[in-house]
Amino acid sequence: MADRPVRIAVQIKPQHAGYAEIRLQAALVEELGADVLFNWDHFFPLSGDPDGAHFEAWTMLAAWAEATERIELGALVSSDGYRNPNLLADMARTVDHISAKGGEGRLILGIGAGWFERDYDEYGYEFGTAPERLRKLRGDLPVIRERWSKLNPRPNRDIPILIGGGGEKVTLRIAAEHASIWHSFGDAETIARKHAVLDEWCAAIGRDPGEIERSAGVNPKPGRFPEDLDDYPAAADKLFAVGTRLFTVGLEAPSWDLGPIRELLAWRDERNA
Repeated sequence: MADRPVRIAVQIKPQHAGYAEIRLQAALVEELGADVLFNWDHFFPLSGDPDGAHFEAWTMLAAWAEATERIELGALVSSDGYRNPNLLADMARTVDHISAKGGEGRLILGIGAGWFERDYDEYGYEFGTAPERLRKLRGDLPVIRERWSKLNPRPNRDIPILIGGGGEKVTLRIAAEHASIWHSFGDAETIARKHAVLDEWCAAIGRDPGEIERSAGVNPKPGRFPEDLDDYPAAADKLFAVGTRLFTVGLEAPSWDLGPIRELLAWRDERNA
């Protein structure tokens, strides 16, 4: 990971706000200089009022692709169970072309096995068991790649696949097989252990582990002293030390606090200097 530059991603949570507010924040995130813009693929809020305002991920990504110029974008992450894999491949290809603006596409296909049972129940999808959802994900990823090879026009670039999840027996094996980026959450010790497991899976299938960018959410925890609170660069430093290179911070209504983003962007620039 030593040769990879630090990148900063911002996940705008598509909940408890109107779309005009969300679009404004997306524009500000790009203006600030973030590298990647994420939303999430759910149908109901994950915090606050469970029946509050919420928007669908992929139609929003298409709008963001048109409204932005430089920043990469994607869902962190799409649930494999919500869409036929051939359809998802076509959707991703289309958003990739919308985002190209005469150049290379900017879509990252973030995908995972899914976990939020309410989404499945209320939208009529079969929730099943975690092993069943993981088997489906593993089987659908080759279908997505095959569909990309058949589409006319084909994707504007080799669309990066981001695998989200930390399961060491199955999810990290899927990441070793298919991911350009692997994303998870946890403290530096947890992430370091999972990096080692991912490396082992790469060795088992004969893949160079350095091909996979390591991504994690930055979530500072309070220290012993007041000045330790919300120290995003310090939290990122710990993740950096164990190999993380893509760092994700959340942005949400009603505060729309851009402070942590500015801090992490300044930290990124120092690290990459």
